[in-house]
Amino acid sequence: MTETTTVVKASVETTTQLVDISRFKMPESYKRILFNEKIQENWKKQFKLPQGVRVIKTSTSVCPVCNRQLPMVVYEEGGSIWLQKTCPEHGTFTDMYWGDAEMYYYFLQWDNPDYIGKGVANPNTTLEYYEEAGGCPFGCGLCPVHKTNTALAIIDVTNRCNMKCPVCFANAFAAGYVYEPTLEQIEYMMRTLRNEKPWAPNALQLSGGEPTIRNDLPEIVSMAKRLGFDHIEVNTNGIRVANEPDFYKKLLDAGVSTLYLQFDTINPNNKGVWRHRLYDPKAYAALKNKVIENARKLNHHSLVLVVTMAKNYNEKDIGEILDFAIKNRDVVRWINVQPVSFSGRAKTDYTKDELRNFRITIPDVIIEVEKQTGGKISRWDWRPVNWPVALGKMMEVLTGKPKPLFTNNPVCGASTFIYYDEDQKDIVPITKLVDVDAFEKDIWDIYNTAVKGGLWTQVGKVKTLKLLRHVKHKAVRDLLQDVLISKSYDALGKFMMNVVGLGIMHFMDTMNFDVQRIQRCDIHYAEPDGRIVPFCTLNNFHREKIEHSFKVDSKEWLRLHPGKFLSGFA
Repeated sequence: MTETTTVVKASVETTTQLVDISRFKMPESYKRILFNEKIQENWKKQFKLPQGVRVIKTSTSVCPVCNRQLPMVVYEEGGSIWLQKTCPEHGTFTDMYWGDAEMYYYFLQWDNPDYIGKGVANPNTTLEYYEEAGGCPFGCGLCPVHKTNTALAIIDVTNRCNMKCPVCFANAFAAGYVYEPTLEQIEYMMRTLRNEKPWAPNALQLSGGEPTIRNDLPEIVSMAKRLGFDHIEVNTNGIRVANEPDFYKKLLDAGVSTLYLQFDTINPNNKGVWRHRLYDPKAYAALKNKVIENARKLNHHSLVLVVTMAKNYNEKDIGEILDFAIKNRDVVRWINVQPVSFSGRAKTDYTKDELRNFRITIPDVIIEVEKQTGGKISRWDWRPVNWPVALGKMMEVLTGKPKPLFTNNPVCGASTFIYYDEDQKDIVPITKLVDVDAFEKDIWDIYNTAVKGGLWTQVGKVKTLKLLRHVKHKAVRDLLQDVLISKSYDALGKFMMNVVGLGIMHFMDTMNFDVQRIQRCDIHYAEPDGRIVPFCTLNNFHREKIEHSFKVDSKEWLRLHPGKFLSGFA
């Protein structure tokens, strides 16, 4: 049976007006496509696209029904960026790729060869395995084809949970079995990660399920610290750390750096909060405030508010969430928005009409921030997640040591920093404090000088002092000069307490899956079978198979833990 499915597009008015791309700095690889009439006509004909669109690229995706690998086209139409693919069995699928064409073209300047990594020196799987498994996205490992090192590692320590969220990547609590690696298996996964070359990842997120449901979580944190992870996050719904401050303290004493706190809204009138057990928004808000209170009492200054965002659900709350973070900036360091990905439980729990209504993309969130801050944080104050590549490469050549390079695809995420000016009593984006584009240009110049080696490395080090000229805010410039010359970090610490990061990371599902994006992913899961698997491939293709290999039947788990519940602490 063949059917045609269009997700999201039905709600957008089609127009023949295309963005003037001459205004944007475009890599040569895109220019060869965008300005070549023959290529444009051939691809429109191949993918049966109307004449009024502009083809941007082709890639490989999958059928969201049968997972068959399919050719995919990405194109501009109606002010947005779309993708289209056709399965010979299940028909044509269209989905929104990026909600704003102008911002997409702006971000493309960071999609050139300088921002593409070389992968790891010691892949966990072979090219033979990759090919036998069917290539990307099925031959994960990390494989020899993958282009980016692990910047953030994730280990799922359980699939048990004390909530049942309909947007869960992991289908936690409802899988029908228990996946809970032993301490020995977790140590093996940590050692596998730390063996990665040339960069051994030092940032680890403990996830699930709900990690705090494990009583031995502090022991797992201590193990990670002992094995060389400097930054350790715990991904949590906040229930246990809100109600058991002593357990929260044990985590901190063991070495936890950050709590990655589920935070879909703080609005007590938002009655659409998708959180089982805390469906009442007033109870949800009270729980989050209790976590903030406990963090303050325990002198913990590193909470990340994690917002799963969907259209017609909570996109109108982002301004209020930002205000909350600024108000609590002594403990909140970052807001991380994750536009909803229809994988895990979310893939099966919603109809096609609901998918269309809920889909939101990175520029949609950015534009909401612009609206809800009255333009104080504009769409042009954001940069892609791979913007730090230049900084990482510069640090590598100046120190002679490998660094995480964040060579993601630029359309995977975006971020900015927000400074609260105590004098003005108002928020200011980082772009108003620093000319970040000139700053980046000089960093590339320093890198290109120092990479020659020898005396050129010393020349590069001297050039770093010139970076201060791009700081527009005098107080910030004086502060950085003090850090660079006097190595005094007290003032820097005080300054950072007035800074809140704001990021967006849009994980993919089988509707919008793009192989070119996943091959540059730097957020990777370690698995008990010795493999390291990129985030979006694990949650769309590999999770169930891997967990089944290490699962315990729910009844057997209950027999081994008398008096305990699957959703209880054990």
